[in-house]
Amino acid sequence: MAWATCNAGELEKFESVQVHMGSDFAITLYAADEAAANRAFHAAFARIAELDACLSDYLSDSELVKLSAAAPTAEPVQVSDELFPVLWQAQQWAERTQGAFDITVGPFTKLWRRARRVRKLPDDDRLQQARDATGHQLLVLDPATRTARLLAPHMRLDLGGIGQGYAVDQAMQELEKQGIRQAIINASGDLAASGPPPGEPGWLVGIAPLEANAPPSVFGYLCHQALSTSGDAFQFVEIAGVRYSHIVDPQTGLGLTERSSVSVLAPTCTDADAYATAASVLGVRAGMELTERLPDVEALFVVAEDDQVVTRQTQGFQRWALPARPKTATRTTSPPVPDSPAAPP
Repeated sequence: MAWATCNAGELEKFESVQVHMGSDFAITLYAADEAAANRAFHAAFARIAELDACLSDYLSDSELVKLSAAAPTAEPVQVSDELFPVLWQAQQWAERTQGAFDITVGPFTKLWRRARRVRKLPDDDRLQQARDATGHQLLVLDPATRTARLLAPHMRLDLGGIGQGYAVDQAMQELEKQGIRQAIINASGDLAASGPPPGEPGWLVGIAPLEANAPPSVFGYLCHQALSTSGDAFQFVEIAGVRYSHIVDPQTGLGLTERSSVSVLAPTCTDADAYATAASVLGVRAGMELTERLPDVEALFVVAEDDQVVTRQTQGFQRWALPARPKTATRTTSPPVPDSPAAPP
């Protein structure tokens, strides 16, 4: 059920939240009345639930899990119109980042989830077995036939670094089909906005610093754009005195040890979500170099180095960020959510 929070001319502001993909999906929109808002919310959340059932690596009957279970595939496997676009976009990012983004890391993430629970690093034999089943070149897609081949045994695809962003984009398309032109969707820090609120230049959003539970320190207006933040402020583990992130490095199979937060602006939430993960893996230097070559992508890197916080950002991100939080705003920024420190007002 939607609830209105204010009036703005002929439109009212409505908000609704549901849990999907293990995260809160919060939608704020402007509509003519409650009935129109509820129709839009229903369409958007139904689309997210549909994608969750297809893209999940936790649900045993999801299409993604069934595809992984077929590895190695002797023949190309037909992939649905729901799954193939996500696989295709993921592979494009794997190529752009030379494997820093890789959805075949499922064997590594499975090991790392256990390592975080038991606070013990995986042994070398298991890491090698996972390494043999990992590598974006082992997933071969054919866009003409919409088929996929998995070339190695025990492969396990993991869309955790892109699926949520894709779901946000798809939900926004459903809102637009319902005639909603002014909306923002926040899926635990994966944000996408369409048109701005009435009388505003955009949706005011805040990005938190490295410290967990700290208030946002960077602000900007989001309009027909997406923002995603990847960091380890909340999800990390210490093993033998070393702090490891939940983000797995496809090269090592272990969590990243550099404490960082990367925020990415991009035209779509799919792109922002995927590249925020990849840029975290690449690190500041390589990440900045690649970002400067990517069209329509901007990034903010915040890294802890020798007990100091170092900030690097592209020129485009610097232009987007406000010099200070506006004193007059319809609502202040909300606290950051775990794992993704970006949050909408």
